[in-house]
Amino acid sequence: MGKQAVGLLETRGLCCLVSGVDAALKAASVELTGPMRSIGSGLCNAVVTGDVAAVKAAIDAGADTAASLGEVVTAHVIARPDEAVDKVIVSKKPAPKASPKAK
Repeated sequence: MGKQAVGLLETRGLCCLVSGVDAALKAASVELTGPMRSIGSGLCNAVVTGDVAAVKAAIDAGADTAASLGEVVTAHVIARPDEAVDKVIVSKKPAPKASPKAK
């Protein structure tokens, strides 16, 4: 895995997850890995990657914000994950931004 850490944020409900991920991405230099996903029974999760300190700071900030709006099921940081973790985490590159059309 090219990144040094993986952070997982899981909540019950999408609204608190979106707010938590927003706070996480603004709090530190981390990258959202793939889409936020609904797991079922109201559970949703998101994965961020980056260096260990940044991921820890981001997950802490995201969990605090999400907890103020709903239920945080888990917030966890995996430092130096094994390469096999890549197979478990869905990683999609963001779609390229569309260029403005000339009129």
